[in-house]
Amino acid sequence: MTAVDVVQFEIAGTRYALDIQLAQEIVEMMPITPVPKAPPHIAGIINLRGEITNILNLNRLMELPEGGDSESKKIIVLVADAVGGSKIGMIVDDVKSVLQISDEDVDKMDTSFSKEAYIKGIIKISNEQDSDKKDLVIWIDIGGILKNTLSEEGVKTEQHLQ
Repeated sequence: MTAVDVVQFEIAGTRYALDIQLAQEIVEMMPITPVPKAPPHIAGIINLRGEITNILNLNRLMELPEGGDSESKKIIVLVADAVGGSKIGMIVDDVKSVLQISDEDVDKMDTSFSKEAYIKGIIKISNEQDSDKKDLVIWIDIGGILKNTLSEEGVKTEQHLQ
């Protein structure tokens, strides 16, 4: 039985998680400079302690409704090596906690319904109000999502140049 640490966050009222080793840091929301003609899921860029960081809007990237109180929004900055060397941050509605999960806490997802369902599994955690109930947290494969997104944009760029 293997234990894994994940960061639990919320987008549009649903709980998600990603592997903690992919998260470099979590920062408070700050002004984002829009980038002209960027894809809709690119919110813009920020200057994070002297380094330009690309900011993704996960709601748009995962085709979810916009949501959440702007005061609780955070940016999860990803480890550059985990995302092809780029400095990338993701806007989330709120960061909830760090969880340590084991194999028995995770149900594998049937991916036959969508080839682009980059879900590692569904994490079952105890409900805060009722310990007999389990809350579900969607464990996303952010590396897979970003790899697919960047390759699609590369294809679009190549097609545009021809």
